[in-house]
Amino acid sequence: MKQSLWINGENVEADKYRPLLNPFNGQNIAEVAEASKEDVIRAVDSAAEAARKMAEMDAHKRSDILRRVAELIQEDREECARLIAEESSKPLKAARGEVDRTIMTYTFASEEARRLHGETIPMDAAPGGEGRVAYTVREPLGVIAAITPFNFPMNLVAHKVGPAIAAGNTVVLKPASQTPLSAYKIASYFHQAGLPAGALNVVTGSGKNVGDVLIDDERVRMVTFTGSPEVGKQIREHAGLKRVTLELGSNSALIVDEGTDLKKVMPRVVTGAFSNQGQVCISIQRIFVHEKISDEFVSLFIEEAGKLKVGDPLDEQTDLAAMISGNDVTRAKAWIQDAVENGAELVYGGESERQILKPTVLLNAQLTDKISCEEVFAPVVHINTFKEFDDAIDQVNDSKFGLQAGVYTNDLQKAMKAAKNLHVGGVMINEIPTFRVDHMPYGGVKMSGTGREGIKYALEEMTELKLVSIKLD
Repeated sequence: MKQSLWINGENVEADKYRPLLNPFNGQNIAEVAEASKEDVIRAVDSAAEAARKMAEMDAHKRSDILRRVAELIQEDREECARLIAEESSKPLKAARGEVDRTIMTYTFASEEARRLHGETIPMDAAPGGEGRVAYTVREPLGVIAAITPFNFPMNLVAHKVGPAIAAGNTVVLKPASQTPLSAYKIASYFHQAGLPAGALNVVTGSGKNVGDVLIDDERVRMVTFTGSPEVGKQIREHAGLKRVTLELGSNSALIVDEGTDLKKVMPRVVTGAFSNQGQVCISIQRIFVHEKISDEFVSLFIEEAGKLKVGDPLDEQTDLAAMISGNDVTRAKAWIQDAVENGAELVYGGESERQILKPTVLLNAQLTDKISCEEVFAPVVHINTFKEFDDAIDQVNDSKFGLQAGVYTNDLQKAMKAAKNLHVGGVMINEIPTFRVDHMPYGGVKMSGTGREGIKYALEEMTELKLVSIKLD
């Protein structure tokens, strides 16, 4: 299979192509186009040309296009899931879940396209404002550059493309190098659904050839990025006055208070720790358990982790498959070893086979170990204990990240204290931090990023607010 670029509503050949390999078995999936600087400029040209047409398109038409995209994905649900599994090594049952969420995300975008509205302003509330009627409207920004990661190759594309189209913008999309086929698939659905040529362009290639050109081009009005803090910081520094939304790293934590029904919550906790090989921004990485229940918690956690089936992502029973690259396995194992040398106890896992890292559990890691303070993005968790609930909150907050945190407690006062004092973008009470539904506001504080996703909230980021004031005689 040969995958060309998608620019101005048609396939465009590139000068260079590179092999795309299956992370699990190393087989060649496709030859994927590598965009040149000129290709990217051509994509921006196309998006800029289509911007006026999109801005003038009626809301109900934009809504209908998005709804039709959701329907097309639904019709090809199994094909889409297998594509995700092949290029990202996400287990097939998890890939189906992602496809279902993608359908919902575009459905939400379709609905929000019809709800994009402003408000009236009581001008006479201020002296000098008498005799005036005023209202606000939201207008599209224009060209938006969307840069997406490998771990949710369809749904995280949807979280950028969906609201952008709903608001009447045009998009140049750069998907992750390992998962480009899902993005090109989505572009084909938008084409079938009647999106004007140039409104969505997909270009693949290196960050330097693609990302740098998009950030430097003055016609690009916004950059929306999900990825590493290092790259996010570079985008922020070079974007000038462009609107920027960044969803960056995390080392999400879970607090488990005494009195928690451990047998009831344990399957959920293990899912939050090891789903998609831990390659989830809000994957559970740090667990703080009350000392009175820590022994039982560790025993049940290891027992539940032992039930996970590791293997081929296309196997219906597989829970955990290959990581996205061999380098990521090597890095994670080095961090595990460093933690052990610093006093942590390795009580489960730690072994790897090819690009599969077995589910791994450490006890009593130092908060300064990389396995704790950096984003491991692997199927690795550490479990520490606390005596006082306030201490657990302090340990969660002792991080440069702040995306989401989870708390299990039966004490309402403790729950409300956690909700108030945890310095994160989202606090999940009696739930894991890995919880997300696609219409909620989603984003972090500190080095976890700026701005919010979730269709309604992304729409606000992707539009300009204009005031119209009319003086009445």
